[in-house]
Amino acid sequence: MADKKNVEQECEQEEVKATNASEDAASDVKETASGDEMAEETSEKESKKKDPRDVKIEELEDKVKRQMAEFDNFRKRNEKEKTAMYDMGVKDVIDKLLPVIDNFERGLMGIEEDTTDPIAQGMQMIYKQFTTMLDGLDVKEIPSLGETFNPDYHNAVMHVEDENCGEQEIVEVLQKGYTYHDGVVRHSMVKVAN
Repeated sequence: MADKKNVEQECEQEEVKATNASEDAASDVKETASGDEMAEETSEKESKKKDPRDVKIEELEDKVKRQMAEFDNFRKRNEKEKTAMYDMGVKDVIDKLLPVIDNFERGLMGIEEDTTDPIAQGMQMIYKQFTTMLDGLDVKEIPSLGETFNPDYHNAVMHVEDENCGEQEIVEVLQKGYTYHDGVVRHSMVKVAN
C-alpha cells in the first residue's frame, strides 16, 4: 500500500508539475507576444521621432515651395500692372487723337462726296486711315443716336421735349464717344428727349 500511496503522490506531483508547466508555457507565450507588441510600439515611437536632418529637409522644401509661390504671384502681379500701364498709355494717346478725328469729320461734312478735289480726297483717305487704325486698336464708337440714354456711356448736355420720341431717347449726338477694350475713353455728348 505504501507503494500505492507513493505512486499516487508521484502522479499528483507530476500532474501539478504538468499544470504548472502548461501555465508557464502559456505565460511565456503571452510574455513573448507582449514583448513583440512592445517591440512594435517602440519601433513605432522611434519612427515617429524623425531624424533631425529629415525635419530640416522638410522645412527647407516647404520654404522653397513658398518662395516659388511668392515669386509666381509677384510675376502675375507685375504682368497685370504692366498691362494696366500700357492700357492707360494707349487711352491717353487715343484721348489726344480724338479731337483731330472730330476736326476731320467736321471738315469732311463741308465737302461733297463726289468731289474730285485732290485735297478733299486726301482728307477722306486720311480719315479712313485714322478709323482703320482705331479699329485695329479695338477703339469703338459708342452707338448713340436713337438709343436709350445710358449714363455709363453718354453725357446729356441738352434736353428736349418731343412727343415723337421715346422716354430718355437720344435725338442728337453733339460729340461722338469712344470705348477702348470696353472701357470708356470719352463719353458721347448727346441731346436727350424727355
